[in-house]
Amino acid sequence: MKLLQLLPIGNVDDGLMKDLRPAIEETFRVSCKVLPVRLDPEFAFHGERQQYHSSEILQRMQSFLTADSWRMLGVTAVDLYIPILTFVFGEAQMGGPCGVVSVHRLRQEFYGLPPDPATFRQRALKEAVHELGHTVSLTHCEDYRCAMAPSHAVEWIDLKESTLCTNCQAVATPMTRISSARI
Repeated sequence: MKLLQLLPIGNVDDGLMKDLRPAIEETFRVSCKVLPVRLDPEFAFHGERQQYHSSEILQRMQSFLTADSWRMLGVTAVDLYIPILTFVFGEAQMGGPCGVVSVHRLRQEFYGLPPDPATFRQRALKEAVHELGHTVSLTHCEDYRCAMAPSHAVEWIDLKESTLCTNCQAVATPMTRISSARI
């Protein structure tokens, strides 16, 4: 059976990786494993922006895929961007094997507020489910509560849930079963 693999990128908290694993397993109904290796993101750093190009990270993540890989989600604490946006919470290959999520802007401290570990972990899970949803070809959802709703600001993440709406589940579940069973 194929695995959903979590790849730590840079200096990301191991506790967060371990917390994400069971929640992602439950949502996508596939086995999930935190990889014992880390990807150093420095190759994707762009000094003129003081950020990391998420598309470059996605491309490099491909080299970590194995015969056991169903999907791979990179998790990082660095600030991500794509050229047409100021920042992104994450990026994924639509219908492809890899997605990446940044927790950099998910902490309350980023906005000058006191730490809130529960809110931080919920935001991370919501964005992880969102990016993995794109890897199974889910597009943005109009239901603001669905994990597949777009998030252009952290407040939008707080509005949504960490689960897929009924419509998105109906699309994702057969794809998850088919793709994770492939040998």
